Amino acid sequence: MNRLLSVCLLVIAFISLPRNKTMAQQKNTSDNYPIIPYPSHLQPAKGSFIINQSTVISYAKLFTNEAEYLQKLLQNATGYSIKVNTGKKSPAGEIIFEQKNTIISNEGYQLSIHPGKIVLSAKYPAGIFRGIETIRQLLPVAAESKAVKAQNVSLPAADITDAPMYSWRGMHLDVARHFFSIAYLKKFIDVMALYKMNKLHLHLSDDQGWRIEIKKYPKLTEEGAWRTFNNQDSDCVKMAETNPDMAIDTEHIIHKDGKTLYGGFYTQEQMKELVAYAAKKYIDIIPEIDMPGHMMAAIRAYPFLSCDGGSKWGELFSTPICPCNESTFVFAENVYKEIFSIFPSEYVHLGADEVDRKEWAKSTACRELMQKEGLNNVDELQSYFVKRMEKFFNANGKKLIGWDEILEGGVSKTAYVMYWRSWVPDAPVKAAKNGNYVIMTPGNPLYFDGMPDAQSVKAVYDFNVVPKGLTAAEAKFIIGAQANIWTEHIPSEKRADFMYMPRMTALAERLWSNTNDYDNYHSRLQQQFKRLDALKVHYRLPDITGIAEQNVFTDKAILNVKSPLPGLQIHYTTNGGIPEISSPVFNKPITIEKPLVIKLAAFTKSGSRGDIYTLHYKKEQYAIPIMPPGSLKQGLNCNYYKQFFKTSTALAGTKPDSVFIAKNFIVPASINAPSFGLQYKGYIDVPQTGIYTFYLTCDDGGILNIANREVVNNDGLHSAIQKTGQVALKKGLQPFLLNFIEGGGGFKLDLKHSREHEKPADIPESWLKYEPVKN
Repeated sequence: MNRLLSVCLLVIAFISLPRNKTMAQQKNTSDNYPIIPYPSHLQPAKGSFIINQSTVISYAKLFTNEAEYLQKLLQNATGYSIKVNTGKKSPAGEIIFEQKNTIISNEGYQLSIHPGKIVLSAKYPAGIFRGIETIRQLLPVAAESKAVKAQNVSLPAADITDAPMYSWRGMHLDVARHFFSIAYLKKFIDVMALYKMNKLHLHLSDDQGWRIEIKKYPKLTEEGAWRTFNNQDSDCVKMAETNPDMAIDTEHIIHKDGKTLYGGFYTQEQMKELVAYAAKKYIDIIPEIDMPGHMMAAIRAYPFLSCDGGSKWGELFSTPICPCNESTFVFAENVYKEIFSIFPSEYVHLGADEVDRKEWAKSTACRELMQKEGLNNVDELQSYFVKRMEKFFNANGKKLIGWDEILEGGVSKTAYVMYWRSWVPDAPVKAAKNGNYVIMTPGNPLYFDGMPDAQSVKAVYDFNVVPKGLTAAEAKFIIGAQANIWTEHIPSEKRADFMYMPRMTALAERLWSNTNDYDNYHSRLQQQFKRLDALKVHYRLPDITGIAEQNVFTDKAILNVKSPLPGLQIHYTTNGGIPEISSPVFNKPITIEKPLVIKLAAFTKSGSRGDIYTLHYKKEQYAIPIMPPGSLKQGLNCNYYKQFFKTSTALAGTKPDSVFIAKNFIVPASINAPSFGLQYKGYIDVPQTGIYTFYLTCDDGGILNIANREVVNNDGLHSAIQKTGQVALKKGLQPFLLNFIEGGGGFKLDLKHSREHEKPADIPESWLKYEPVKN
């Protein structure tokens, strides 16, 4: 990441005007220029450039690696042997790489495609590489693999000026909970490069496993890299019964001393080779050795690291290492010295999240250290540990990154803060105001281990990188964002692909282009799927639309669904079984006249299955409206409960802490309890008789009741997901009740509706009614 503030300012100045001018153009060019992320400025031109056996790539020596990369892509796409020249020029059919010092961004480029000539200009090789990725997306899918036969290929003419909005465009992968091969990491890097992402954050250690060779402490991998199956593995084994993607990769299972063990680790040489592989694609690998918490795998190998000589699980987290013993710092510094020698990145992640500090409070050594250093509490003791490690990092030419808990107890202005705790919304604001650079990774919507649904991609696309409450000058300290993939329940490479793709494409566009045209992006995304197929990315298939989980009908219902993508085929069952490739094909509408459960899934030609949709149908009469005895006012009564609930049904019978009138279903900014419940109660004034569909998105849980009927059950503690349900309503006032709980982390609540086949929309304020409480 290039963090210099002056560069950031120049980049923003460089790209702001073209971005605003090209929004209308994008609507007309998504078919011919299906590029993600969309360029800062793209001006379509007439004609096309033909790549054939006469095509030559001419380049300055500075761009040798990039010329070889494009040469390979073009040979794959055409089947021809593409020639390259250093500094020489050909009369026609030429692709020229030129250095242009007026391009100020180190990843910025200009690309001119016209009949007879392509000119790709940049100041630095990184800019040339990003421009090649744009060319790559304009090439046929055959560019991703060796072409079968020789063919001419055309590129649409255009003039492009491009540079990123944000310097940190990252993806995080947790290889500690479940392990991933070097081959998969290279594939992951390839896909990141395609979409111009530039930071790969590897979470290399945790309670469940230590994944990097440390030569001074061999037991970290001899013992810490292996485990017997834990509860998360057991969960995955259970889920694999109906979803083969949840099966644990057998290549990471061994049998030793009569035990079945799961795990693995990377040797230093393997990781150095991976770092070099990523560097050629201008992706920095950011290592994380998480401490002082999440260190059970290390402490079990070296018990002296904790204050009491061992590690166990507390109420929420495991025993941390002890920041009050000098031997702990000797260990930490020795480990990081080896990490520094493997990873040339100037940024190294210390972690420092989710630390159970109660053990420190019991330690005599810690009490003595706190007294000596003038520390008032264990929060400041953690800050002491982080600041001391940062001094060591800085002395070795590295910059420290920590999760946003490093703000507790005080933090130096030079530490980089990675914000993840959505329930602490002021954390990134405080950090930026303090002068700390901030990387945004909030759980909602950037934890890609959260189960994706029909709204997940749009939620990422709509993500605001800069939080509210910052001045323009302070906002410069928000240097970008990344998505995090925690792998407790991601046991296979296929499952990892499914969880991050296509969400990553939305994040890539948000961080590079910062565009605001989802429909245009979505159109371009449809054209990306064949390229992902060629790259063997097991992405989540597009959603089957126009359906609800809970359906009602008064006479009969007709189910008619269409394939969400050309080439996909929908299979279904009506006997409760899981749809398979051998199940009946959905090729005509189904009429439903009695209660029924239908399960649907889309399949690729190779047999890969998308999400399974379970549709429940029941017959019901239209709900009769009621006439409340008193006068009504606009809005809903909302009870606010400042406590933790596991389910929204637990709100019943609980006394609220306060009551207010709600005009919509957005969690008010005044709600600041880390865990809470909200109960919206009153009436909705239904304007027309009909069957209404409601779309309830919750993080964590909620249940919607209308006309004293349960319409949507989205209860429990989970990430933001949408569930849908229907209810038959007559025109008039209908009783309304929505219970919502937040367990800590999301603060996401959204409710939309539609009638018949209308597009989902917010519930108008004019529909909401409540009875004032009588004194």
